[in-house]
Amino acid sequence: MAAAQISGNATMSPSQESVYPDYETETSQTSKLIKKFKETPFVPIGMAGFTAVVAYGLYKLKHRGDTKLSLHLIHMRVAAQGFAVGALTCGVLYSMFREYVVKPKE
Repeated sequence: MAAAQISGNATMSPSQESVYPDYETETSQTSKLIKKFKETPFVPIGMAGFTAVVAYGLYKLKHRGDTKLSLHLIHMRVAAQGFAVGALTCGVLYSMFREYVVKPKE
């Protein structure tokens, strides 16, 4: 079997210097995340709370005592969903407050 050889002279032409110039210079993932967090602060809070409830549930899974596994999983699911829905509801109320109460005063 003959393997194809690739030459070591791989140079970039001037037209291929930067494929995403705006992305590299002005917008990073961190700045996008911070901007999104400022716009809707309760979504990341809800995601963090959901993760915390799941982590707590996994920890308590080992120390659940006589509780049945299915009952424990149902309780943890309800708690995680409740936290996420509650955070989203607070976020919607916060957005409505900013849009209809704070904005007209400006």
